[in-house]
Amino acid sequence: MESRYNAAAIEKKWQKEWDERGLDKTPEDKTKPKFYALSMFPYPSGNLHMGHVRNYTITDAIARLKRMQGYRVLHPMGWDAFGLPAENAAIDRGVPPAQWTNQNIAHMKGQLQQLGFSLDWEREVATCAPDYYKWTQWIFLQFLEAGLAYQKEAAVNWDPIDQTVLANEQVDSEGRSWRSGAIVERKLLRQWFFKITDYAEQLLNDLDKLDGWPDRVKTMQANWIGKSVGATLEFPVVGMDEKIGVFTTRPDTVYGVSYVVLAPEHPLTPKVTSKSQKQAVNAFIKEIAEESELERTAEGKPKRGIPTGGKAINPFTGEEIPIWIADYVLYEYGTGAVMGVPAHDKRDFQFAGENNLPIKTVIIPEGGDANDPLDAAYVEPGIMVNSGQFDGLPSSEGKEKIIAYAEKKGYGKARIQYRLRDWLISRQRYWGAPIPVIHCPSCGIVPVPNADLPVPLPENVEFSGRGPSPLAQMDDWVNVPCPSCGEPAKRETDTMDTFIDSSWYFLRYPDAQNEQEICEKDKVNDWMPVDQYVGGIEHAILHLLYSRFVTKGLRDRGLLDFDEPFQRLLTQGMVQGKTYFNPNKGGKDKWIPSASVNPNDPRDPQTNEPLELCYATMSKSKGNGVAPEDVISNYGVDTARMFILFKAPPEKDLEWDDADVEGQFRFLNRVWRLVADFVGMDPNKKSKKKLKDKVSLTKEEKNLRRAIHTAIKEVSEDMEGDYQFNTAISELMKLSNALSDFPRKESPVYREGIETLTILMAPFAPHIADELWHELGYKTSVHSASWVKCDPEALVVDEITLVIQVMGKKRDVIQVPASASKAELEQYARESEGVQKYLEGKEIKKVIVVPGKLVNFVAM
Repeated sequence: MESRYNAAAIEKKWQKEWDERGLDKTPEDKTKPKFYALSMFPYPSGNLHMGHVRNYTITDAIARLKRMQGYRVLHPMGWDAFGLPAENAAIDRGVPPAQWTNQNIAHMKGQLQQLGFSLDWEREVATCAPDYYKWTQWIFLQFLEAGLAYQKEAAVNWDPIDQTVLANEQVDSEGRSWRSGAIVERKLLRQWFFKITDYAEQLLNDLDKLDGWPDRVKTMQANWIGKSVGATLEFPVVGMDEKIGVFTTRPDTVYGVSYVVLAPEHPLTPKVTSKSQKQAVNAFIKEIAEESELERTAEGKPKRGIPTGGKAINPFTGEEIPIWIADYVLYEYGTGAVMGVPAHDKRDFQFAGENNLPIKTVIIPEGGDANDPLDAAYVEPGIMVNSGQFDGLPSSEGKEKIIAYAEKKGYGKARIQYRLRDWLISRQRYWGAPIPVIHCPSCGIVPVPNADLPVPLPENVEFSGRGPSPLAQMDDWVNVPCPSCGEPAKRETDTMDTFIDSSWYFLRYPDAQNEQEICEKDKVNDWMPVDQYVGGIEHAILHLLYSRFVTKGLRDRGLLDFDEPFQRLLTQGMVQGKTYFNPNKGGKDKWIPSASVNPNDPRDPQTNEPLELCYATMSKSKGNGVAPEDVISNYGVDTARMFILFKAPPEKDLEWDDADVEGQFRFLNRVWRLVADFVGMDPNKKSKKKLKDKVSLTKEEKNLRRAIHTAIKEVSEDMEGDYQFNTAISELMKLSNALSDFPRKESPVYREGIETLTILMAPFAPHIADELWHELGYKTSVHSASWVKCDPEALVVDEITLVIQVMGKKRDVIQVPASASKAELEQYARESEGVQKYLEGKEIKKVIVVPGKLVNFVAM
């Protein structure tokens, strides 16, 4: 065995060995329990970054551990390959999206293979491949048939110069188009939706089943679903046969309504607007159309509005109240209208104050006075006042009675509402899965027959970034006969949101090569749900919520036998790098790339101003990234893995530090030398003496065995549940130190320790572990070996260290049997030569014995 640890050669060797031996292939032996380990698949941007490496290293360590623990493991990889960046590349570079995407996939796949992840590449999927999006389209048709897919008008981002719909990513922080620079408008277009709101209650209630999810993520999802219990109340419009419906969680405040507010986009807005207000209202609507939803609803922002000139009637009081429109009311939320109760709603209080609208108190704290002036909205429960027949009721009781009264009188009814809105899935872009429907003048919307899937993306497309989707301009593709009646018809030219692709990909892996169906039911039900899912917290809401919804939808179509897709979820922290910034600059200009800074005297290369240092998430814009290939070329894959797993718990942010990377490299070299020295004692590897006689072990051997099995116990526990890899690796270091200090290398206990250390290292540093295992005389891979088990007997301590004190001062330390009684401990202490001189000629007044720790003599 070479005395030098050559990471590059070893890693190349074992990556080839694993591939040839098929160690990464998914076994079909159903006599073993299954374990499905999955990382969120990446977008093929062209290069892996350290965030990718951390994500996949965590999952790979788990997958390798589970194989060694006797599980059959599914650990696949694929590509979230549709999306806007490929289309932008086509515009900017003149490269077809498919070509750009496939080049990036090939490059990133090579990087992943270089990192030695135990991925089953035979199950690889790419969402832009026809054999994948065929089934994305099939899912759409399933949902269409089930009444879960529909079309309606919805507001979109509209570029008035390029005359095209923009994704949110194409609108900058100032509300301008990424290409033309024009202020983006909001425009109503017919859009496709999935009816996720039909599953709102299930999605909320089933969060209780997800014991393996972080509470933080479950809370985020619950808040996004946003269940509210209240009532829909209707306010008749004066002079019209129309009513304004509002949803409220506080029906007990209805007697305090002093105005009603419509969203500018509400269809009633033009109807209720008086002739004298028409010009002003239209101007306001046009101005609001230029604002994003975020701008309109931002906290602390002034609430702008304008009266329509119309009036409504509060059915509970009979009073006429003004109808306004305001920027903070969105048509997509609830009914698109709100009742203004300024005395008991913070936002209404602000709006009423800014527009001189009446404020009427109808809820007071117990013992309060309805005539007390309000400095702020009172939003707590209390006693109802100025509320007619409901005066004096506690507000909680008043809510129920108001709702019952409204239902009796026809003013409204009880209702549960959700913040969650239906999922807008259509995109006016090319690079996505075409929506498989055909619009027929006679038949209406006609689904593409399953036999005609996939509806292919044409390749001879020109990209300008202007006007409608490129698909809409391809007459040969758009114009087709109706599948139902044969008349001339047109394809749908919208493509699907890329969240659709990622909402079901985990279902494809168990049967990725199936050309006849999305997946064989027995196979998907065998492998699913995913046992451990790993990905970023940024996907805590949309991706995970959509995946849960699609799973439930397909379950109800009879394809799946489970309710939830992911049994356990680990959201890893970000990778942060040392980052220099100029505190005197703002925006992107304040970040100074590390490569252009002298770390001994960090200054802005342009202004010579002193720079400050912090840790920030690695990114190109901050110039603080570390390329994975640089780390690998300097230290090797195993060192990078060890650092990533050791530096921080997986759910915390990781601060990149070159010194700590170097530390892990030194540790691997120490382990290498331990094995090299051991193998050097028996170069023919004939000595594989196993420990048989545990009784006659020396004290040193017992201590080493205790260290070995303590490591087994602690590492095994750390690798379950929350996966505390950092503390597990600390245990490896402790065991390494114990082996280094052990004097008798020929002892079978020492060999047990060396082999145990190698096995325990395997999930973390798989290449060096396999090489060391081979050097120890084994012909099979260490990753085929069984995970070591703790021997409880080895943890039993035969002797303890007893501190002996006289008058509270330590005078001696001796070794005594661990099983010694208090009387025996006192006797051992009395016989200690080290304390005899301190007790000579003195009378022992009292003896204090703390079992397992000390004996203290009180002597005079």
